[in-house]
Amino acid sequence: MPVPAERRKSSAKSDSADLDPYWTAILHQWSFIVRLYEQYADKRPVMLFDIQERRVYAFPYEEFRAELSERSQASLTRQYKHGLANGDIVVFVRDSEQEKLVSYSLPFRAEVRPPGPSVRRRIQRK
Repeated sequence: MPVPAERRKSSAKSDSADLDPYWTAILHQWSFIVRLYEQYADKRPVMLFDIQERRVYAFPYEEFRAELSERSQASLTRQYKHGLANGDIVVFVRDSEQEKLVSYSLPFRAEVRPPGPSVRRRIQRK
């Protein structure tokens, strides 16, 4: 389980986090994301953090996919299948004010690192 966000702030801060406010949001919410994911891990949910609501959600893949545009559905399908094959979880950050939906494929392991070659990130318009 990752170190709680409060203790992780100083060590997790990086240039990537400074440039990507959505990654920073994931770091701050990671313990909640993990706890909720673990409750439904057998169903392999798609995780969503809503910036404005400041809430974390776990959605069944098909239900979440159905709410997206055709282009975004195709992107999610590729990302989700890749995640299943590699033990990753798909985490979305929704920013309604900026009309952005950003997704990450994150290794479901003990520690989250700033985005690197193993972390897939996509920005999608709503």
